[in-house]
Amino acid sequence: MKGYAMLKIGEVGWIEKERPKCGPRDAIVRPTALAPCTSDVHTVWEGAIGERHNMILGHEAVGIVDEVGSEVQDFKVGDKVIVPAITPDWDSEACQRGFPSQTGGACGGWKYSNFKDGVFGEYFHVNMADNNLAIQPEGMSDEAAVMIVDMLSTGFMGAENAAIELGATVAVLGIGAVGLSAIAGARLEGAGRIFAVGTRPISVEVAKKYGATDIISYKDGDTADQILEATDGAGVDAVIVAGGHAEILLDAFKMAKAGSKIANINYFGKGQGDKDTVPIPRVDWGFGMADKDLITGLCPGGRTRMERLADLVTYDRVDPTLMVTHTFKGFDYIGEALELMREKPRDLIKPVVLLD
Repeated sequence: MKGYAMLKIGEVGWIEKERPKCGPRDAIVRPTALAPCTSDVHTVWEGAIGERHNMILGHEAVGIVDEVGSEVQDFKVGDKVIVPAITPDWDSEACQRGFPSQTGGACGGWKYSNFKDGVFGEYFHVNMADNNLAIQPEGMSDEAAVMIVDMLSTGFMGAENAAIELGATVAVLGIGAVGLSAIAGARLEGAGRIFAVGTRPISVEVAKKYGATDIISYKDGDTADQILEATDGAGVDAVIVAGGHAEILLDAFKMAKAGSKIANINYFGKGQGDKDTVPIPRVDWGFGMADKDLITGLCPGGRTRMERLADLVTYDRVDPTLMVTHTFKGFDYIGEALELMREKPRDLIKPVVLLD
């Protein structure tokens, strides 16, 4: 089969590989819609997770089941399915402790284009199919469904981890697709005032539709200072870090109130400067004693998560298609769509490649 792959750090291209084999609890899926991610950019052009050779890229897909293993009970050939970006081994120790995304070690539930070939192939493998697939609801577009698997799941996790209370004031730093999803999630969690930090006009427009009440631009000065001024020096009850370089944490801690949660959903592809570290401001963190907690997490995966997010879309709680700004038709456009994510033109939020 054909797949679009990371050949090595800084280089991508088409390769031929054997069709993946299906284990007794697994499934093989033929994709019908794919979406490249900024994570793919970090992986290929920043070498964020180290060298990978001839590894098929991609972790955002929906598709049609082409083969199921002998022990799969709930899915059959021909089912249209949503495939989460994170596919944990659900019988692992980490899952039993409540951390399924960390199975087998840090970020171990992230298998596609990390430990195994991703979804940018003519077929791809799904481990533990009964636990890691969800039926795509009838009538749901592929564009909506493919936004569920990572963008909505990650963004909503940010709002969940931030422990947003009714009427809370929240800041979302970065308004790409993940940050926009975090804004929608914060609104669903009951946030009152929502600051969205970003400048791209198309993202600002969607941020307002998703519930942002205030738009903050770095072009108008220090973003943390602007939010502190807008809140009469009080700061915000919760911060969701959804983009930016390593230094973004300096702003997050500066604008956070005592007792706040700083929920990071940003993939730090690089450290600060030439160091492989991210900074926490000593004074704004109260020398380590300010009651400002940094919460991290990896996009929740699995069947139940996908089904619940699909319900939010089905029952009009959120419209993820507002984030789809570029649509391609045909497998051969995967490379062009990925290059868009790398270049990030100002009219881009998220590209989707439709295959059916």
